[in-house]
Amino acid sequence: MREKYIYLICLSVFPFMICSGIVYSILSLYIEDLGATRSQIGMIYTFGAISGGVTAPLLGRLSDRLGRKVVLIGSMYLFSLVFLGYALCNHYRQLFIVQIGEGMAWAAMGASATAFIADLVTEERRGWALGMYNTAWNFGWIIGPTLGGFLAEITGFKITFLVCVLIMVIGITLGTILLPKALSTKKVK
Repeated sequence: MREKYIYLICLSVFPFMICSGIVYSILSLYIEDLGATRSQIGMIYTFGAISGGVTAPLLGRLSDRLGRKVVLIGSMYLFSLVFLGYALCNHYRQLFIVQIGEGMAWAAMGASATAFIADLVTEERRGWALGMYNTAWNFGWIIGPTLGGFLAEITGFKITFLVCVLIMVIGITLGTILLPKALSTKKVK
């Protein structure tokens, strides 16, 4: 019965998956518009990756202590702030700070969502459950890049990032309402 939560996790995180597709289809173009060279764009992304790499074990531990839902919803809040940060930036140098936040948000999402799924199913069903999660991820990335290119062309970069903030509110709301606060450590039989 707890396997229904796999679908609810996917539904809750799906708005973020769309937003990540939107953002990454246009982000390098936006950074270039803010005056960055190609090598500076690479460095901006590197800051995010370093941030995620450093904080992932800590955020995984936090997920163990506070619960998967708390860290998962927290990552979605942080992504909302990141998207807002993108919209508010006026120079590429500001994006180094935003990318640090994004790296932490990715680390929190990755640690909490996959651990949440692993907690919900038996070892025999774990591959199926993670496959469902990846399917939802891919559908978000089917919708997101097309929507991102269209929105950026019609409304501009900054409005597109603000649209992502609004979409994230939907994911945060769904996660808050639909996901269980805590589950026992017993696996489904």
